[in-house]
Amino acid sequence: GYVYDNPNAYYVLDMQNGILAECRERGYELVIHPCSANNKNIVDELATMIKRSQLAGLIISPPLSEMPDVLSALDDMNIPFIRIISASEVSQESSPCVYINDRDAAFDITEHLIEQGHTKIAFLRGDENHRSSHERKIGYLNALNKYNIPIVDDYQIDGSYSFEFGVQGAKQLLSLTEPPTGIFSCNDEIAAGALFAVRIQGLNVPDDMAIAGFEDSPFSRQTWPMLTTAAQPTNTIARKAAASLIQHLVHLRSPKTSSDSIPHLHFRPQLVKRESTLSTSGK
Repeated sequence: GYVYDNPNAYYVLDMQNGILAECRERGYELVIHPCSANNKNIVDELATMIKRSQLAGLIISPPLSEMPDVLSALDDMNIPFIRIISASEVSQESSPCVYINDRDAAFDITEHLIEQGHTKIAFLRGDENHRSSHERKIGYLNALNKYNIPIVDDYQIDGSYSFEFGVQGAKQLLSLTEPPTGIFSCNDEIAAGALFAVRIQGLNVPDDMAIAGFEDSPFSRQTWPMLTTAAQPTNTIARKAAASLIQHLVHLRSPKTSSDSIPHLHFRPQLVKRESTLSTSGK
């Protein structure tokens, strides 16, 4: 089964396609269950779904994969699961994880903006209940600290993973007495909204304002100019997670093999430099 609550439709589709492809190759059926992490009865909902569908195992994506109550309930039900989370290193958590190193990838994006000559760099953060929002912000702050660039509170705006927030956040930044010259958005959808707002104001991207996103979704290639971003191989991540879980299920069912635990997996999104940040003038 695949359980998710994610506002990014492209992420969800890539994840579903990757899991489905792996399941089909290995002779498994896939049950997809969208739900809301804000539902106060989410634990009961998942328990009912698992029992009704008679699932052999479960793949969980953020933010559900980061909720202690959900994880505790799954442990109590004794169902094998693997979760996808944003983290830069292996934690002490016992449950198997696919770690996405958003923190270092966000550092790379911010460092790229600094290398382009920017010292006034803003950050538009996504949904608070997503660990990726926090990890990407930490990467942004780590880069500023490394290069001794002052951290400006007004340059850090919290919001949601949406185009509308990108528009709103960019307008707020442009209204400052000293607006930034670069914007790092927590995902490509936010970045696309920011780019729209900036260009509506008659500013040039990237010479007046450099803008970067994250995830390398279709949004990053459908804007003009195209967005610098961090390529996150969601389909590959999904397939690897499914393969790892299925291998574990095979071990559990075979008396001739040991019931090996599900191994941790690691991915680091890679910086993709595009025209939205590649200024020739410097700032």
